[in-house]
Amino acid sequence: MPDIEKRNQTAIQEFILLGLETFLELQILLFWFFLVIYLMTITGNLLIFLLVVANHHLHTPMYLFLVNLSLLDACYSSTILPKLLANLLTGDRTITLHGCLAQCHIFGICAGVETYLLSAMSYDSFVAICRPLLYTSVMNIKFCFQLIAGIWINSLIFNGILVALMDSSPFCGSNVIDHYFCDFLPLEKLSCSNRNFIEPIAFFMTVIFTVAPFLLTLISYICIIGTIIKIKSTIGRQKAFSTCSSHLIVVCLYYGTLIIVYMLPDSPTMRPLNKIFSIFYTVMTPLVNPLIYSLRNKEVHKALRQLYSKVIILGQRYPKLSVSA
Repeated sequence: MPDIEKRNQTAIQEFILLGLETFLELQILLFWFFLVIYLMTITGNLLIFLLVVANHHLHTPMYLFLVNLSLLDACYSSTILPKLLANLLTGDRTITLHGCLAQCHIFGICAGVETYLLSAMSYDSFVAICRPLLYTSVMNIKFCFQLIAGIWINSLIFNGILVALMDSSPFCGSNVIDHYFCDFLPLEKLSCSNRNFIEPIAFFMTVIFTVAPFLLTLISYICIIGTIIKIKSTIGRQKAFSTCSSHLIVVCLYYGTLIIVYMLPDSPTMRPLNKIFSIFYTVMTPLVNPLIYSLRNKEVHKALRQLYSKVIILGQRYPKLSVSA
């Protein structure tokens, strides 16, 4: 009899993603909306990556963080949006068990890396603005590589442990996930294993990968704002506040929605709102990050003009070569 129950529990091999079922009449409109966002996100982030790699003047700690953020956001979007777009277009909302766990794993890694990467970028800005004389000695390339490697390794290990626990636990009963992607919380509710063991681990990871980096980031920006206030030049203070405030808005939007979704008690009335909050950190943040952190930067504008000039020159040369051939 226990063997029969065990086979019944492990019979679920695919899940159904309900997606954004609240907006059923807007499925085609949502498809085009998310498709445009996805294309813009991939284009913007890959452009930043190519600019930094191609221009040796941008081989600095700050742009090393930006390159990682750009690649991370491209991976972030590619983990979630293609499946969401396919669901909206075809209406097929099924996903295999292993595909669901893989999506959950990659998303968890990206989210864990991004929280600490944003924190590291805020610390970089803190040292540059508040301790400019120590910047070159503190934020050197070797330290930045070690910091980024540590962030990736920690996220891989912690999320690997969490997904391994989910993979080893049987799923029974309903196979319907009330979300538009395989997030950990709705997936964990379908597990037949002892949730009293998994839930504390998940809460601990939420604190480590969300609350802790958010507090570090917030402290850095408080110190930055305190230093900016002391600037005597009104124009300089306004420019610094403009850049700082835009960064802080994106950071608070990202961390704030993460904390709301993962730390507040789950309830049927909150689930539709949680989906909307999830869109901010899974879809909107990867879109606006290159705009806020890179494309408004004068050095990036200069690199863009140089790249454009090279493209024009190459475009003028190749027709001549083809004619002479």
